[in-house]
Amino acid sequence: MFNKKTIKDIDVKGKRLLVRVDFNVPIKDGKVTDDTRIQAELPTLEYLLKQEAALILCSHLGRPKDGERQPEFSMRPVAHHLAKLLRAGGPRKKVLFCEECIGPLAQEAAKKLKPSEVLVLENTRFYAGETKNDPEMARQLASLADVYVNDAFGSAHRAHASTEGVAHILPGVAGFLMEKEIRYLGQAVSNPDKPFVAILGGAKIIDKIGVIRNLLNKADQVLIGGGMANTFFKAQGIAMGDSLVDEQALETARELLESANGSRLLLPLDVVIANRFEDQADSQVMAVGSVPAGWRIMDIGPETVKKYSAVIQRAKTVVWNGPMGVFEFPRFAMGTYGVAKAVAAAKATTIIGGGDSVAAINQSGLADKITHISTGGGASLEMLEGLVLPGLAALQDK
Repeated sequence: MFNKKTIKDIDVKGKRLLVRVDFNVPIKDGKVTDDTRIQAELPTLEYLLKQEAALILCSHLGRPKDGERQPEFSMRPVAHHLAKLLRAGGPRKKVLFCEECIGPLAQEAAKKLKPSEVLVLENTRFYAGETKNDPEMARQLASLADVYVNDAFGSAHRAHASTEGVAHILPGVAGFLMEKEIRYLGQAVSNPDKPFVAILGGAKIIDKIGVIRNLLNKADQVLIGGGMANTFFKAQGIAMGDSLVDEQALETARELLESANGSRLLLPLDVVIANRFEDQADSQVMAVGSVPAGWRIMDIGPETVKKYSAVIQRAKTVVWNGPMGVFEFPRFAMGTYGVAKAVAAAKATTIIGGGDSVAAINQSGLADKITHISTGGGASLEMLEGLVLPGLAALQDK
């Protein structure tokens, strides 16, 4: 259960709030190309602005070299985009941008900020102290505000200065997005309606060992697709041709197959193979077996989609993380889209656990049929693994 204080548990009127958001969004030619994460933040921001709070927003963007200012990772385009979104919802809200995140410029901008105004700070990762959870950077961030709000679920698995350090200095509470994410993912892991089906895809087992182990204990069935299925096949002695295989994880794959007793962990029945890693490669569907030399698995096949869909149809809780194949290539996206259709049609609580699965569900045009789409890939995985998120743990208990 969610036991942290939220913005509804405190009086914010007239106060300055440092709000850690997750505005790590794609930008091309100075424009935001996908604003899903910004849109998800609007309920929190609009509520706080109505309460006449002054909002100081901080976020990281991309992966600039440690402590280096790289113009392509500036938060300025995000501030412009946010201003448009807030304006669309009613009376115009003032959204300002500060070229610093800490220091004299940030101090001055925060001091001048009036109730119901927004200040977007520059990228937190332009400062080496962010990822090191430097106490001095946390102190400087905290000095800008009276209260700290963490609504950046996508960064809650990181113990950084802006996600964890600040919460030890200012009173820290959760925003609406953080609360929603934890309620859905936490419930799915701790007390799901049964049958509970987990769908796991993506390239490597090594990234998801803890998740698979935890879900094998919790879920009624775990459906495997994507590159990680190849490693399970090779662990059973099946030749994989040129398919992606996580060689370091073969022993782990054998252990997981053994612990699943063959019934809870389902692997594909058929696959789509190609003779090159490109969209226009020659391809064919084959039953699971030795992949010919020079060929590679690119997707799950139609029989697998049928089998997985039948399992999903009976579920009452479905969690999905990771695509079923190389869905970036339209010819090898049919397995992922087939599973997306089944999840969208399920009479169940359906949760998409961040990362590429979100892109897949958006591309399939079925996002509005899903109960909850998570904004955090790494954080979702750690929740599904049953781990404690540092950014959440540091907030005040109710």
